[in-house]
Amino acid sequence: MKFTLIVCTYQRPGPLLTLLKSVSKQTLFPNQILIIDGSKNDETQKELQGYSIKNLEYFKVEEDNRGLTKQRNFGIERVVTSSEIVCFLDDDIVITPTYFQNLLDTYRKFPDALGVGGYIKNEVEWIKDKEVIKFNEFEYDGFTRKLGSRHLLRKKLGLQPDVPPGYMPKFSNGYAIGFLPPTGKSYKVESFMGGVASYRKDLFNKIKFSSYFEGYGLYEDMDFCLRASKLGQLYVNTAAQLYHHHNESGRPNQFKYGKMVIRNGWYVWRVKYPSPGLKSKIKWHATAFLLTLVRFSNVLTTSQILTTSQRKKAFTESLGRVAGWWSLLWNKPKSDK
Repeated sequence: MKFTLIVCTYQRPGPLLTLLKSVSKQTLFPNQILIIDGSKNDETQKELQGYSIKNLEYFKVEEDNRGLTKQRNFGIERVVTSSEIVCFLDDDIVITPTYFQNLLDTYRKFPDALGVGGYIKNEVEWIKDKEVIKFNEFEYDGFTRKLGSRHLLRKKLGLQPDVPPGYMPKFSNGYAIGFLPPTGKSYKVESFMGGVASYRKDLFNKIKFSSYFEGYGLYEDMDFCLRASKLGQLYVNTAAQLYHHHNESGRPNQFKYGKMVIRNGWYVWRVKYPSPGLKSKIKWHATAFLLTLVRFSNVLTTSQILTTSQRKKAFTESLGRVAGWWSLLWNKPKSDK
């Protein structure tokens, strides 16, 4: 099964090189590697000139093709015809040696798989076969993890998701893929993180990444997955493991990010549920209000863990969330489809 790896990058030459070094150690190597660079300088190109890895093709894009969704569509157009699977990795990822082998084995095991996501292993601590599950814990398939403050507060207020991880409730804001345990199994889902994704190439003859999402493109992966899941089944293989290092360079300022959280979150909710009921609308807005308050609380916390810079970021992001929320009253996001 031949496959292509597409990496869209922006101003991250160091992390990109680290990713490529982990790709070079794979038990199953990509037949084609496309680097789609939207950087405004030549540092990434210079870094790659000093590093050799087979099957690599580098493309530097200008303003009209810059931005995550545009760069992904640009890369898809350059996938060789012999590839059956197209894989995407963020540039701040490091994959384990059997990542691609386990990912592609999923397509063989589940012929109905239209897309398969990988599994981030360095973000959550799980406990297996815990006898007593506390209120502040989440249990799934024999594994237990602690709930973060946001999910714990939602649980207390009756706003927790009522569907399995990887699925969107009628009021949105579901459990992310990080709530699937490291069992080594493959789970059915309807969305996964775009930075650790793969799809059958034929899918791109039917849908493309949405032009609604510009620049950083928060939730563009969920939008694409939700539309793809209407055409076929998606999976996450928890044996296809990797590390996500959340590099801060190349990200938007916190105000824009906060605004994206609300507006793009509303957008993908309506992709899945174009006409939600009144109860779902109330729960969506209640959750948005609650999570904004939680983010604001980071500014006022007495914890010594947060630095002045982190408090400032929390405040700026919170203002962006408020601005995004109010903007929904007179300027709701409109689909590009």
